[in-house]
Amino acid sequence: MSSTDKKNSVDVQDFIDSKPVAPFQWLVLMLCFLVTAIDGLDTAAVGFIAPALRDEWGLTPAQLNPVLGAALLGLMFGAFIAGPLADRFGRKTVLAFSVLFFGGWSLAAAYTDSVETLALMRFLTGLGLGGAMPNAITLTSEYCPQRRRSLMVTSMFCGFTLGSALGGVVAAQLVPMFGWRSILLMGGILPLALLPLLILLLPESARFLVQRKASGARIARILGRIALLPADWNGSFHIQDGPHDAKTGASPIRLILGSMLRRGTLMLWTSFFMSLLIIYMMTSWLPTLIKDTGLDLSQAALISAMFQIGGTLGAIGLGASMDRLDPYRVLMVAYAAGAVFLFGIGQYYDHYTILIVCVAGMGVCVSGSQVGANALAASFYPTASRATGVSWAHGVGRIGAVTGSLGGGLMLGLGMGFDDIFTLLMLPALLAAMAIFFMGLRYRRAAAEAPVGQNAPQLS
Repeated sequence: MSSTDKKNSVDVQDFIDSKPVAPFQWLVLMLCFLVTAIDGLDTAAVGFIAPALRDEWGLTPAQLNPVLGAALLGLMFGAFIAGPLADRFGRKTVLAFSVLFFGGWSLAAAYTDSVETLALMRFLTGLGLGGAMPNAITLTSEYCPQRRRSLMVTSMFCGFTLGSALGGVVAAQLVPMFGWRSILLMGGILPLALLPLLILLLPESARFLVQRKASGARIARILGRIALLPADWNGSFHIQDGPHDAKTGASPIRLILGSMLRRGTLMLWTSFFMSLLIIYMMTSWLPTLIKDTGLDLSQAALISAMFQIGGTLGAIGLGASMDRLDPYRVLMVAYAAGAVFLFGIGQYYDHYTILIVCVAGMGVCVSGSQVGANALAASFYPTASRATGVSWAHGVGRIGAVTGSLGGGLMLGLGMGFDDIFTLLMLPALLAAMAIFFMGLRYRRAAAEAPVGQNAPQLS
């Protein structure tokens, strides 16, 4: 659209930025929060039911492993598949289908009678879970004003942690009374119950609709729920993605790997891979490692809980900081501080109070930074490839998650000590910090050198 055509045309992001956050936008955030909460519950479901499943079916750890890993594998493939689909067919469409998909297969998993079938059902459930999360992030980000985007996206993402934690509490009550299948039933019923609300209340992204040249009347109805459109509005809408405006017909995969975005994409992939490696290593093995130091089970559980609590607080705090300060510097410093806390865990594991502080601090810095990296990714990519960019970062991150889960067992099998393991974990934290540093170095400079109206990809 030429500058003449844009006269009195409404820029979608400028319109959102110029208005107070409306109840309609909070509704979008809350619906996506509920999706991520159920996603968190379903993702962690097998961990909750594993002991009961093992006892009922008489499984060895080796026989149980495929069931535990199937969902993670599905999450990875689901993220890679869903992103390009969402950039083609819409965020809401793919999000709703993902919720239907993982809810339906979770219900089916509750009626399985063999390890092989359950593993297959969990893989299919993971495909839906992998598609839901990145699209919830993308859709939320596209309805946030730039001044509060990071905080709103990270707050929405906290639903994942809350869902995982509440799932554990509910499982402790339901499994003894109704058996392990009740958790899978709940993991199917809840998303299917939420689905009608998503279809009826959740809007498609206005930015996506403009980019796909949808009717002005449809976009006007959506934006009209935020505030009144300007009196001199000429009936048209536009979006500004800077240098990418001329490339919106290109494949979203080609866009995120093109010359303009390639370096940022690779740096994001590095940070996602490294941080999720640490997070899943901690989630999978921290209680075992702590118990092996001589602390009792209740102390190990408390220390492990501090990691989750720290991650939630860190996500909100870092999100707010990213809106006020340079987001690249915020995440770089947080990852580097996470490496310091990892060193502290390895050196002071026999000092209970210091260990609690270091685990909580590592949760704030590493887990919180991973949530902040979601907001960074959502702001980095243009509309035409945003869902693909966020989803593929998640897909690469899931490879790191599997590496972390398997790596913990491997390091224990090699006889590595507590201090050796956590000293080694400093390396991925420092690599994540370096990736964000170099990403900021490249795109901060590009933004400064870009002509007016041609902003390079960056957090706003």
